[in-house]
Amino acid sequence: MQDTPPILTIDNLSIAFGAQNVIHNISYKLYQDEILGIVGESGSGKSVSSLAILGLLPKRISNITSGRIVYANEDITKYTPKAFQDLRGKKIAMIFQEPMSSLNPSMRCGQQVIEILQQHTNVTKTEAKAEVLALFENVKLPDVTRVFKAYPHEISGGQKQRVMIAMAIACKPDILIADEPTTALDVTVQNDIVKLLKTLQRETKMSIIFITHDLALISEIADRALVMFKGKVVEEGPIEAIFKHPKHNYTKALIASRPALGERLKVLPTIQDALNDTIKTEHISKDERLRHHELLYSKPPLLEIINLEKTYVSKSGWFSSPKTFKAVDNVSFKLYEGETLGLVGESGCGKSTLGNAILQLDKATSGAIIYKGEDITKLSGTALRTLRKDIQIIFQDPFASLNPRIPVGEAIMEPMIVHRLYNSNTERKAKVLDILERVGLTASHFNRYPHEFSGGQRQRIGIARTIALQPKLIVCDESVSALDISVQAQVLNLLNTLKTDFGFTYIFISHDLAVVKYMADQLLVMNKGKIEELDDADRIYAHPKKAYTQKLINAIPKGI
Repeated sequence: MQDTPPILTIDNLSIAFGAQNVIHNISYKLYQDEILGIVGESGSGKSVSSLAILGLLPKRISNITSGRIVYANEDITKYTPKAFQDLRGKKIAMIFQEPMSSLNPSMRCGQQVIEILQQHTNVTKTEAKAEVLALFENVKLPDVTRVFKAYPHEISGGQKQRVMIAMAIACKPDILIADEPTTALDVTVQNDIVKLLKTLQRETKMSIIFITHDLALISEIADRALVMFKGKVVEEGPIEAIFKHPKHNYTKALIASRPALGERLKVLPTIQDALNDTIKTEHISKDERLRHHELLYSKPPLLEIINLEKTYVSKSGWFSSPKTFKAVDNVSFKLYEGETLGLVGESGCGKSTLGNAILQLDKATSGAIIYKGEDITKLSGTALRTLRKDIQIIFQDPFASLNPRIPVGEAIMEPMIVHRLYNSNTERKAKVLDILERVGLTASHFNRYPHEFSGGQRQRIGIARTIALQPKLIVCDESVSALDISVQAQVLNLLNTLKTDFGFTYIFISHDLAVVKYMADQLLVMNKGKIEELDDADRIYAHPKKAYTQKLINAIPKGI
């Protein structure tokens, strides 16, 4: 492959935002018929450097300070906006991370792909429609005629991503840049998208730059990989060499930060641990885990769910009969004090609906939720407000769950005031400062606003706000799924530390089975509103009884 000239060359590229350099003299080559993986955390520069290839850097605030980007023997950094317009979509295309914000919500999906074809080719509208339907078939969309006519909000996340892929490959580009195309997707959908991209690449011989923060995922798709850290390329090589013989400490840290499936470390290594050579390798033995479980399950349950159901009724028209949909279907289980119950399944399986029913945010249609011996489905008014203090939630998106106009210190104090904890605001502020320290922040963060923090820091603020009420039970709803691997490791370590220190009980909801297996005592697998499997987390992973559970496990990127 590398005996032929590269199709794209990045040569000593540097990019600045204002006076600050964010990309520092990076160089790499992309060859014909190759998948190149670029891996690194948020802020490493992987997306910024790729946006530069398409001339999509933000105007006025950013500029290329040195270096070249050579495509078709031309330095495209010298291109005019019109030249870039002709290049984008036709010769170099991009799949963005978030398809919902990349697709036009006011246009039907089929029309959005037709627009690309009409922009770059001379096909008629009839020919374009036939081509789009063929593309939708090619990217394995179900019921292509329905998707063609559907608006983005009417199809699932995985289907939206397939529409984006169809749009990107519509003009048969030479190069496809896939920027975190699977981050927010279920592990099974992620697996499908990766297989689809590999199939399309084999069929079309196009070159792909696949950007992600997950090294294990890179191993599933790429031929070569380069690792970026703080705007620099710190390592580059064939996938097997990167995995089996990583040279840079940062690469070693990325590999070590993801929870291993075959063992359970007491503390997950973070990037800083690897860079400082302070990785702890202490494991939780089977005997330790067994003794812990004997103690846990010898007490009465903290929470018992009995035959719980949640049915939604939809009516599509004036004269049509109502349709019912069971999001949670006859679910029963017990949760014990100090336990972490892992709740997994694909999007739409009912896991978040079940969490919302336990939190009394969405009332169950039937069944009982017994908390400390009382059926909380029958609570209202003051009794329900009191319960809110005991059962809390950590949301998936901490930025959306924090008020952007309130400093974070006040946001953490707010629930204390509502529930009349402590005697004065002076006492409350002292408690908040202590909590900030506990979650790895500092007193200086009290008066800052949410936008001044990174994603990982905002998640810590969300955790601080949750534990401010000293709850008994915490529902973690996809609370680490949007975080970088190493930040994820920090937050998981923090959750385990807080659980030990405060005696919390967790319901840990996620589509990432590797993370759930690391965190959970028991694992509950949901499928189409029902419990598919419920058992010890290690036992389910080692010997899954159901085909659906096996499918989830097989879809986890394993690395090399």
